[in-house]
Amino acid sequence: MKSRALKCLVLASTLALFNCGDAENALNDIAAAQQQGDLNNPELGQEGQEGQGVVGGQEGQGVVGGQEGQGDIGGQDIIGSSSAAVPESSGDILNQSSSAVVPESSGDINPASSTSVGPQSSVTVGPRSSSSQVMPKSSSSEAVASSSSEEVKPAGIFLAEGKEEEKDQMQIVYTEDIEPCIWDNDKKRNLCKILAYPKQLSETQKHAVVVWGPGGGSDPKDYRAIISRLASHGFVVVAIPESPGNANEGIEALNWLDKKNKDPNDPLYNKLDMNTVGASGHSMGGLESEQLVIKDKRVLTAFLNNSGDWNGAGANKVATDRSIAILYGEGGMERGNAENDYNNAGVKAPACLIQMTGGRGNECYEVSPGRKECGYGHGSGSWDGMAATVAWMRWHLGGEDFRKADFVGSTGKYIDGNIIGKQGKWKGQCKNF
Repeated sequence: MKSRALKCLVLASTLALFNCGDAENALNDIAAAQQQGDLNNPELGQEGQEGQGVVGGQEGQGVVGGQEGQGDIGGQDIIGSSSAAVPESSGDILNQSSSAVVPESSGDINPASSTSVGPQSSVTVGPRSSSSQVMPKSSSSEAVASSSSEEVKPAGIFLAEGKEEEKDQMQIVYTEDIEPCIWDNDKKRNLCKILAYPKQLSETQKHAVVVWGPGGGSDPKDYRAIISRLASHGFVVVAIPESPGNANEGIEALNWLDKKNKDPNDPLYNKLDMNTVGASGHSMGGLESEQLVIKDKRVLTAFLNNSGDWNGAGANKVATDRSIAILYGEGGMERGNAENDYNNAGVKAPACLIQMTGGRGNECYEVSPGRKECGYGHGSGSWDGMAATVAWMRWHLGGEDFRKADFVGSTGKYIDGNIIGKQGKWKGQCKNF
Protein backbone atom coordinates (compact mmCIF):
# COMPACT_ATOMS: atom_id res chain seq x y z
CA MET A 1 0.00 0.00 0.00
CA LYS A 2 2.86 2.41 0.81
CA SER A 3 4.48 1.68 -2.52
CA ARG A 4 1.20 2.32 -4.37
CA ALA A 5 0.70 5.62 -2.57
CA LEU A 6 4.27 6.69 -3.27
CA LYS A 7 3.81 6.01 -6.98
CA CYS A 8 0.66 8.15 -7.01
CA LEU A 9 2.46 11.08 -5.30
CA VAL A 10 5.37 10.98 -7.73
CA LEU A 11 3.14 10.95 -10.77
CA ALA A 12 0.68 13.52 -9.47
CA SER A 13 2.94 16.46 -10.34
CA THR A 14 3.37 15.49 -13.99
CA LEU A 15 0.25 13.53 -14.73
CA ALA A 16 -2.43 15.74 -13.29
CA LEU A 17 -5.09 14.41 -15.63
CA PHE A 18 -4.50 10.83 -14.58
CA ASN A 19 -6.12 9.25 -11.56
CA CYS A 20 -3.97 7.11 -9.30
CA GLY A 21 -4.76 3.84 -11.14
CA ASP A 22 -4.04 5.39 -14.53
CA ALA A 23 -0.71 6.69 -13.32
CA GLU A 24 0.35 3.25 -12.17
CA ASN A 25 -0.61 1.74 -15.52
CA ALA A 26 1.44 4.31 -17.35
CA LEU A 27 4.45 3.52 -15.17
CA ASN A 28 4.04 -0.18 -15.87
CA ASP A 29 3.89 0.55 -19.62
CA ILE A 30 7.16 2.49 -19.40
CA ALA A 31 8.84 -0.37 -17.52
CA ALA A 32 7.60 -2.92 -20.06
CA ALA A 33 8.95 -0.79 -22.89
CA GLN A 34 12.34 -0.60 -21.19
CA GLN A 35 12.36 -4.35 -20.71
CA GLN A 36 11.55 -4.90 -24.37
CA GLY A 37 14.38 -2.61 -25.28
CA ASP A 38 16.77 -4.76 -23.25
CA LEU A 39 15.59 -7.90 -25.00
CA ASN A 40 16.26 -6.29 -28.34
CA ASN A 41 19.68 -5.11 -27.29
CA PRO A 42 22.16 -6.86 -29.62
CA GLU A 43 24.72 -7.03 -26.84
CA LEU A 44 22.56 -9.60 -25.08
CA GLY A 45 22.50 -11.91 -28.10
CA GLN A 46 19.63 -14.24 -28.93
CA GLU A 47 18.19 -16.65 -26.44
CA GLY A 48 19.57 -20.15 -26.69
CA GLN A 49 22.63 -19.40 -28.82
CA GLU A 50 25.24 -19.71 -26.08
CA GLY A 51 26.16 -23.12 -24.72
CA GLN A 52 24.00 -25.09 -27.12
CA GLY A 53 24.20 -28.83 -26.54
CA VAL A 54 25.21 -31.42 -29.08
CA VAL A 55 23.80 -34.92 -28.87
CA GLY A 56 26.29 -37.54 -29.94
CA GLY A 57 28.83 -34.91 -31.05
CA GLN A 58 32.45 -35.59 -31.72
CA GLU A 59 33.93 -34.10 -28.56
CA GLY A 60 34.65 -36.51 -25.76
CA GLN A 61 33.24 -39.54 -27.52
CA GLY A 62 34.65 -42.94 -26.82
CA VAL A 63 34.67 -45.93 -29.10
CA VAL A 64 31.20 -47.46 -29.03
CA GLY A 65 30.76 -51.08 -29.85
CA GLY A 66 33.48 -53.59 -29.44
CA GLN A 67 34.82 -56.75 -30.90
CA GLU A 68 32.70 -59.15 -32.87
CA GLY A 69 30.13 -61.17 -30.95
CA GLN A 70 29.80 -58.68 -28.09
CA GLY A 71 26.18 -59.50 -27.59
CA ASP A 72 23.99 -62.40 -28.45
CA ILE A 73 20.33 -61.86 -29.18
CA GLY A 74 18.30 -64.89 -30.19
CA GLY A 75 21.41 -66.65 -31.38
CA GLN A 76 22.43 -63.73 -33.60
CA ASP A 77 25.68 -61.87 -33.27
CA ILE A 78 25.45 -58.18 -32.53
CA ILE A 79 28.60 -56.74 -34.00
CA GLY A 80 30.05 -53.43 -32.98
CA SER A 81 32.89 -51.54 -34.54
CA SER A 82 36.29 -52.44 -33.23
CA SER A 83 38.13 -49.68 -35.07
CA ALA A 84 35.43 -47.32 -36.16
CA ALA A 85 35.25 -43.66 -35.43
CA VAL A 86 31.95 -43.02 -33.69
CA PRO A 87 29.26 -41.62 -35.98
CA GLU A 88 27.95 -38.13 -35.28
CA SER A 89 24.86 -39.48 -33.56
CA SER A 90 25.10 -41.66 -30.50
CA GLY A 91 21.77 -43.08 -31.58
CA ASP A 92 23.49 -44.94 -34.38
CA ILE A 93 25.56 -47.18 -32.14
CA LEU A 94 24.60 -48.13 -28.61
CA ASN A 95 26.55 -50.54 -26.50
CA GLN A 96 24.91 -51.66 -23.30
CA SER A 97 28.06 -51.05 -21.33
CA SER A 98 28.70 -47.61 -22.77
CA SER A 99 27.45 -44.35 -21.36
CA ALA A 100 25.34 -42.02 -23.45
CA VAL A 101 26.30 -38.44 -24.18
CA VAL A 102 23.91 -36.28 -22.16
CA PRO A 103 22.70 -32.97 -23.62
CA GLU A 104 23.68 -29.89 -21.65
CA SER A 105 20.08 -28.91 -21.20
CA SER A 106 16.70 -30.46 -21.68
CA GLY A 107 16.15 -27.57 -24.03
CA ASP A 108 18.34 -29.31 -26.60
CA ILE A 109 15.55 -31.67 -27.55
CA ASN A 110 11.98 -30.53 -27.29
CA PRO A 111 9.93 -33.50 -26.08
CA ALA A 112 6.78 -31.77 -27.27
CA SER A 113 8.07 -31.40 -30.81
CA SER A 114 5.79 -32.73 -33.50
CA THR A 115 8.79 -34.39 -35.13
CA SER A 116 8.98 -38.10 -34.43
CA VAL A 117 12.51 -39.40 -34.16
CA GLY A 118 13.06 -43.13 -33.64
CA PRO A 119 16.03 -44.46 -31.68
CA GLN A 120 17.73 -45.51 -34.89
CA SER A 121 17.56 -42.11 -36.51
CA SER A 122 20.67 -40.00 -36.79
CA VAL A 123 19.91 -36.61 -35.32
CA THR A 124 21.62 -33.29 -34.90
CA VAL A 125 20.35 -30.69 -32.52
CA GLY A 126 20.27 -27.00 -33.36
CA PRO A 127 20.33 -23.97 -31.07
CA ARG A 128 18.12 -24.14 -28.04
CA SER A 129 15.13 -22.02 -28.94
CA SER A 130 11.41 -22.55 -29.00
CA SER A 131 11.45 -22.92 -32.76
CA SER A 132 14.26 -25.48 -32.95
CA GLN A 133 13.32 -28.96 -34.11
CA VAL A 134 15.16 -32.23 -33.97
CA MET A 135 16.07 -32.89 -37.59
CA PRO A 136 16.48 -36.50 -38.69
CA LYS A 137 19.62 -36.59 -40.78
CA SER A 138 20.76 -39.05 -43.37
CA SER A 139 23.38 -38.30 -45.96
CA SER A 140 20.98 -39.45 -48.65
CA SER A 141 17.87 -37.67 -47.43
CA GLU A 142 16.53 -34.17 -47.73
CA ALA A 143 14.54 -32.93 -44.77
CA VAL A 144 11.64 -30.77 -45.97
CA ALA A 145 10.19 -28.19 -43.59
CA SER A 146 9.05 -24.73 -44.66
CA SER A 147 8.34 -23.56 -41.12
CA SER A 148 9.08 -24.59 -37.56
CA SER A 149 5.55 -25.89 -37.12
CA GLU A 150 5.70 -28.33 -40.04
CA GLU A 151 6.60 -31.96 -39.58
CA VAL A 152 10.01 -32.92 -40.91
CA LYS A 153 9.65 -35.30 -43.84
CA PRO A 154 12.83 -37.29 -44.47
CA ALA A 155 13.06 -39.07 -47.80
CA GLY A 156 15.35 -41.45 -49.60
CA ILE A 157 17.45 -44.42 -48.56
CA PHE A 158 18.78 -44.67 -45.02
CA LEU A 159 22.54 -44.48 -44.60
CA ALA A 160 24.64 -44.41 -41.46
CA GLU A 161 25.55 -40.82 -40.75
CA GLY A 162 29.23 -41.65 -40.42
CA LYS A 163 30.50 -41.42 -43.98
CA GLU A 164 33.98 -42.97 -43.70
CA GLU A 165 33.83 -46.08 -45.85
CA GLU A 166 37.10 -47.31 -44.32
CA LYS A 167 35.34 -47.89 -40.99
CA ASP A 168 32.30 -49.68 -39.60
CA GLN A 169 29.61 -47.23 -38.51
CA MET A 170 26.70 -48.98 -36.77
CA GLN A 171 26.06 -52.08 -34.73
CA ILE A 172 24.57 -54.86 -36.82
CA VAL A 173 22.71 -58.14 -36.57
CA TYR A 174 24.75 -60.81 -38.36
CA THR A 175 23.23 -64.26 -38.87
CA GLU A 176 24.86 -67.25 -40.55
CA ASP A 177 23.08 -70.33 -41.86
CA ILE A 178 19.76 -68.52 -42.04
CA GLU A 179 16.45 -70.23 -42.69
CA PRO A 180 16.03 -71.39 -46.28
CA CYS A 181 15.04 -68.79 -48.82
CA ILE A 182 14.76 -71.71 -51.25
CA TRP A 183 15.89 -75.29 -50.85
CA ASP A 184 17.92 -76.79 -53.67
CA ASN A 185 16.77 -80.41 -53.73
CA ASP A 186 19.47 -81.43 -56.18
CA LYS A 187 22.36 -80.22 -54.05
CA LYS A 188 20.55 -80.48 -50.70
CA ARG A 189 21.44 -77.00 -49.60
CA ASN A 190 20.00 -73.62 -48.76
CA LEU A 191 20.34 -70.89 -51.37
CA CYS A 192 20.69 -68.17 -48.75
CA LYS A 193 23.58 -68.28 -46.32
CA ILE A 194 24.15 -65.02 -44.41
CA LEU A 195 21.88 -62.11 -43.54
CA ALA A 196 23.24 -58.89 -42.01
CA TYR A 197 21.53 -55.57 -41.31
CA PRO A 198 21.72 -52.62 -38.90
CA LYS A 199 20.55 -53.44 -35.41
CA GLN A 200 18.62 -50.17 -35.36
CA LEU A 201 16.49 -50.12 -38.47
CA SER A 202 15.05 -46.80 -39.60
CA GLU A 203 11.45 -45.89 -38.86
CA THR A 204 11.31 -43.15 -41.48
CA GLN A 205 13.43 -44.36 -44.39
CA LYS A 206 13.88 -47.56 -46.37
CA HIS A 207 17.06 -49.61 -46.43
CA ALA A 208 18.72 -50.53 -49.70
CA VAL A 209 19.73 -54.14 -50.33
CA VAL A 210 23.06 -55.65 -51.37
CA VAL A 211 23.46 -59.24 -52.62
CA TRP A 212 26.92 -60.68 -51.98
CA GLY A 213 28.39 -63.58 -53.97
CA PRO A 214 31.46 -65.54 -52.77
CA GLY A 215 34.34 -66.63 -54.96
CA GLY A 216 34.46 -70.08 -56.50
CA GLY A 217 35.16 -72.70 -53.86
CA SER A 218 34.92 -70.09 -51.07
CA ASP A 219 32.51 -70.05 -48.18
CA PRO A 220 30.55 -66.81 -47.77
CA LYS A 221 31.70 -66.82 -44.15
CA ASP A 222 35.14 -65.92 -45.50
CA TYR A 223 33.71 -62.50 -46.36
CA ARG A 224 32.34 -61.60 -42.95
CA ALA A 225 34.36 -58.38 -42.83
CA ILE A 226 32.96 -56.81 -46.00
CA ILE A 227 29.42 -58.09 -45.38
CA SER A 228 29.53 -56.56 -41.90
CA ARG A 229 31.00 -53.31 -43.21
CA LEU A 230 28.21 -52.89 -45.76
CA ALA A 231 25.53 -53.62 -43.15
CA SER A 232 27.09 -51.17 -40.70
CA HIS A 233 26.63 -48.40 -43.28
CA GLY A 234 22.89 -49.03 -43.41
CA PHE A 235 22.44 -51.73 -46.05
CA VAL A 236 20.63 -55.03 -45.67
CA VAL A 237 23.01 -57.68 -47.02
CA VAL A 238 22.21 -61.22 -48.07
CA ALA A 239 25.01 -63.60 -49.07
CA ILE A 240 24.41 -66.64 -51.25
CA PRO A 241 26.34 -69.89 -50.60
CA GLU A 242 28.03 -70.04 -53.98
CA SER A 243 28.15 -68.12 -57.26
CA PRO A 244 27.38 -70.01 -60.46
CA GLY A 245 27.67 -66.81 -62.47
CA ASN A 246 24.18 -66.93 -63.99
CA ALA A 247 22.26 -64.76 -61.46
CA ASN A 248 19.90 -67.59 -60.52
CA GLU A 249 20.86 -67.78 -56.86
CA GLY A 250 20.98 -64.02 -56.48
CA ILE A 251 17.48 -63.67 -57.92
CA GLU A 252 16.10 -66.28 -55.51
CA ALA A 253 17.76 -64.50 -52.58
CA LEU A 254 16.08 -61.21 -53.60
CA ASN A 255 12.71 -62.95 -53.90
CA TRP A 256 13.17 -64.31 -50.39
CA LEU A 257 13.97 -60.86 -49.03
CA ASP A 258 10.92 -59.46 -50.79
CA LYS A 259 8.74 -61.96 -48.91
CA LYS A 260 10.33 -60.95 -45.61
CA ASN A 261 9.66 -57.31 -46.45
CA LYS A 262 5.96 -58.12 -46.81
CA ASP A 263 5.65 -60.30 -43.70
CA PRO A 264 4.23 -58.37 -40.70
CA ASN A 265 5.89 -60.85 -38.34
CA ASP A 266 9.38 -60.34 -39.76
CA PRO A 267 11.92 -57.83 -38.32
CA LEU A 268 12.46 -56.54 -41.87
CA TYR A 269 8.77 -55.92 -42.48
CA ASN A 270 8.31 -52.84 -44.64
CA LYS A 271 11.95 -51.82 -44.06
CA LEU A 272 13.39 -52.55 -47.51
CA ASP A 273 13.33 -50.76 -50.83
CA MET A 274 13.36 -53.77 -53.13
CA ASN A 275 13.83 -51.54 -56.15
CA THR A 276 17.09 -50.13 -54.79
CA VAL A 277 19.41 -53.11 -54.91
CA GLY A 278 23.13 -53.49 -55.51
CA ALA A 279 25.07 -56.64 -56.32
CA SER A 280 28.66 -57.35 -55.42
CA GLY A 281 30.99 -60.27 -54.94
CA HIS A 282 34.47 -61.66 -55.30
CA SER A 283 35.80 -63.50 -58.36
CA MET A 284 32.93 -65.78 -59.44
CA GLY A 285 30.76 -63.73 -57.11
CA GLY A 286 31.66 -60.73 -59.23
CA LEU A 287 30.38 -62.54 -62.32
CA GLU A 288 27.19 -63.37 -60.40
CA SER A 289 26.71 -59.70 -59.57
CA GLU A 290 27.35 -58.69 -63.19
CA GLN A 291 24.64 -61.07 -64.37
CA LEU A 292 22.27 -59.78 -61.68
CA VAL A 293 22.51 -56.20 -62.90
CA ILE A 294 21.91 -57.45 -66.44
CA LYS A 295 18.96 -59.76 -65.69
CA ASP A 296 17.10 -58.36 -62.66
CA LYS A 297 15.36 -54.99 -62.93
CA ARG A 298 15.57 -54.49 -59.17
CA VAL A 299 19.36 -54.35 -59.32
CA LEU A 300 20.66 -50.86 -60.11
CA THR A 301 24.40 -51.40 -59.89
CA ALA A 302 27.10 -54.07 -59.67
CA PHE A 303 30.56 -53.90 -58.13
CA LEU A 304 32.89 -56.72 -59.21
CA ASN A 305 35.85 -57.47 -56.95
CA ASN A 306 38.79 -59.18 -58.68
CA SER A 307 36.59 -60.32 -61.49
CA GLY A 308 35.57 -59.74 -65.09
CA ASP A 309 33.85 -61.62 -67.87
CA TRP A 310 36.11 -64.29 -69.39
CA ASN A 311 35.32 -63.17 -72.93
CA GLY A 312 35.16 -59.47 -72.15
CA ALA A 313 31.48 -59.60 -73.01
CA GLY A 314 29.63 -58.90 -69.77
CA ALA A 315 29.68 -55.18 -69.10
CA ASN A 316 28.55 -54.46 -72.66
CA LYS A 317 25.17 -56.05 -71.79
CA VAL A 318 24.50 -53.71 -68.85
CA ALA A 319 21.67 -51.28 -69.61
CA THR A 320 22.48 -47.59 -69.82
CA ASP A 321 20.26 -46.81 -66.81
CA ARG A 322 22.37 -49.17 -64.63
CA SER A 323 26.03 -48.89 -63.63
CA ILE A 324 28.99 -51.20 -63.12
CA ALA A 325 32.43 -51.06 -61.53
CA ILE A 326 35.24 -53.59 -61.86
CA LEU A 327 38.07 -53.68 -59.32
CA TYR A 328 41.22 -55.75 -59.82
CA GLY A 329 44.67 -56.21 -58.37
CA GLU A 330 47.82 -55.27 -60.23
CA GLY A 331 49.06 -58.87 -60.05
CA GLY A 332 45.78 -60.74 -59.84
CA MET A 333 44.96 -63.54 -62.24
CA GLU A 334 41.71 -61.68 -63.04
CA ARG A 335 43.54 -58.70 -64.54
CA GLY A 336 43.04 -59.62 -68.20
CA ASN A 337 39.35 -60.39 -67.70
CA ALA A 338 38.75 -57.12 -65.84
CA GLU A 339 40.45 -54.96 -68.43
CA ASN A 340 38.85 -56.73 -71.41
CA ASP A 341 35.39 -56.50 -69.87
CA TYR A 342 35.70 -52.76 -69.27
CA ASN A 343 37.44 -51.94 -72.56
CA ASN A 344 34.84 -53.68 -74.72
CA ALA A 345 33.71 -51.05 -77.24
CA GLY A 346 30.11 -52.09 -76.72
CA VAL A 347 29.97 -50.90 -73.11
CA LYS A 348 27.43 -48.07 -73.01
CA ALA A 349 26.48 -48.08 -69.32
CA PRO A 350 28.29 -45.84 -66.83
CA ALA A 351 31.32 -47.94 -65.92
CA CYS A 352 34.54 -47.70 -63.90
CA LEU A 353 37.71 -49.77 -63.87
CA ILE A 354 39.68 -49.54 -60.63
CA GLN A 355 43.13 -51.00 -60.01
CA MET A 356 44.88 -51.51 -56.69
CA THR A 357 48.61 -50.81 -57.02
CA GLY A 358 51.65 -50.91 -54.77
CA GLY A 359 50.62 -53.87 -52.67
CA ARG A 360 53.25 -55.59 -50.53
CA GLY A 361 55.92 -53.32 -51.97
CA ASN A 362 55.30 -54.90 -55.37
CA GLU A 363 56.87 -58.10 -54.08
CA CYS A 364 55.97 -61.39 -55.72
CA TYR A 365 54.62 -64.18 -53.54
CA GLU A 366 53.20 -67.63 -54.02
CA VAL A 367 49.44 -67.80 -53.66
CA SER A 368 49.15 -71.48 -54.57
CA PRO A 369 51.54 -74.19 -55.69
CA GLY A 370 53.13 -73.06 -58.94
CA ARG A 371 51.38 -69.69 -59.09
CA LYS A 372 52.75 -66.33 -57.96
CA GLU A 373 51.23 -62.89 -57.81
CA CYS A 374 53.01 -59.57 -57.46
CA GLY A 375 51.67 -56.67 -55.42
CA TYR A 376 47.91 -56.69 -54.94
CA GLY A 377 46.62 -60.03 -56.16
CA HIS A 378 43.39 -61.91 -56.65
CA GLY A 379 42.34 -61.55 -53.02
CA SER A 380 42.75 -57.80 -52.74
CA GLY A 381 39.37 -56.23 -53.46
CA SER A 382 37.18 -57.86 -50.82
CA TRP A 383 39.64 -57.25 -48.01
CA ASP A 384 42.19 -54.45 -48.40
CA GLY A 385 39.98 -52.73 -50.96
CA MET A 386 36.54 -53.17 -49.39
CA ALA A 387 36.15 -49.41 -48.89
CA ALA A 388 35.64 -48.94 -52.62
CA THR A 389 32.62 -51.26 -52.64
CA VAL A 390 31.06 -49.39 -49.70
CA ALA A 391 31.65 -45.97 -51.28
CA TRP A 392 30.19 -47.15 -54.58
CA MET A 393 27.01 -48.46 -52.92
CA ARG A 394 26.59 -45.28 -50.87
CA TRP A 395 26.80 -43.34 -54.12
CA HIS A 396 24.61 -45.46 -56.40
CA LEU A 397 22.10 -46.78 -53.85
CA GLY A 398 22.20 -44.10 -51.16
CA GLY A 399 22.29 -41.09 -53.47
CA GLU A 400 25.50 -39.52 -52.16
CA ASP A 401 26.26 -37.76 -55.42
CA PHE A 402 29.31 -36.02 -53.98
CA ARG A 403 31.09 -39.38 -54.26
CA LYS A 404 31.07 -39.11 -58.04
CA ALA A 405 34.15 -36.91 -57.75
CA ASP A 406 35.93 -39.78 -55.96
CA PHE A 407 35.54 -42.05 -58.99
CA VAL A 408 34.99 -39.91 -62.10
CA GLY A 409 37.46 -37.41 -63.54
CA SER A 410 41.21 -36.96 -63.40
CA THR A 411 41.61 -36.58 -59.65
CA GLY A 412 39.83 -38.22 -56.75
CA LYS A 413 40.13 -40.81 -54.02
CA TYR A 414 39.65 -43.86 -56.26
CA ILE A 415 41.34 -42.30 -59.28
CA ASP A 416 44.79 -41.56 -57.90
CA GLY A 417 44.41 -41.48 -54.11
CA ASN A 418 46.12 -43.49 -51.40
CA ILE A 419 44.52 -46.70 -50.17
CA ILE A 420 43.69 -45.42 -46.71
CA GLY A 421 44.92 -47.68 -43.93
CA LYS A 422 46.85 -49.82 -46.40
CA GLN A 423 49.86 -49.37 -48.61
CA GLY A 424 49.72 -48.42 -52.25
CA LYS A 425 47.37 -46.33 -54.36
CA TRP A 426 44.15 -46.56 -56.33
CA LYS A 427 44.34 -46.12 -60.09
CA GLY A 428 40.91 -45.63 -61.65
CA GLN A 429 39.17 -44.60 -64.85
CA CYS A 430 35.51 -44.23 -65.79
CA LYS A 431 33.39 -43.68 -68.89
CA ASN A 432 29.82 -42.90 -69.93
CA PHE A 433 29.06 -40.73 -66.90
